[in-house]
Amino acid sequence: MLVLGDSLSAGYGIDVDQSWTALLQSRLREQGYEHRVVNASISGETTEGGAERIGPALDNFAPELVVLELGGNDGLRGFPPQRTRENLEKIITASQAAGAGVVLLGIRIPSNYGPRYTQAFESVFRDTAEALDVPWIAFFMDGIALDEDLMQADGIHPNAKAQPLLLDNAWPIIAEALGPAN
Repeated sequence: MLVLGDSLSAGYGIDVDQSWTALLQSRLREQGYEHRVVNASISGETTEGGAERIGPALDNFAPELVVLELGGNDGLRGFPPQRTRENLEKIITASQAAGAGVVLLGIRIPSNYGPRYTQAFESVFRDTAEALDVPWIAFFMDGIALDEDLMQADGIHPNAKAQPLLLDNAWPIIAEALGPAN
């Protein structure tokens, strides 16, 4: 399983062993899955960077499933939503062409970007998932982003206490995509 994400999946500001991706590996084992989690997430990554890196990552790791958690940095930098969608589509279609399933973890941005941009940005995940028939969740940070106790001092990155909740948010679509454990 390949996790292609940004700082939310790279474990920014916390011990990487506490990250939701490390917890994912433990949950997979506990649930009887034999998958190995390869975390190819990079803090600051955009969908453009992910689109550039997906080919080599697919070649190197031949994942059964790609967990795609990118786009937040695109939104925070004000990238055009259509550009984000095109990059997500490149990542997803390359993954599918390589025989991997894909799940998409959607993200939202702060409302101070204005309602027009915010709505256009958030619809990118839904529209991409529906167009390419990919399981997705609307907001990976649901129940976390607005809780100061679960966020680092920067107000952007989840702390160690939030990591199990991130996993709980992502787990249903990951488990669904994997099917029953052997």
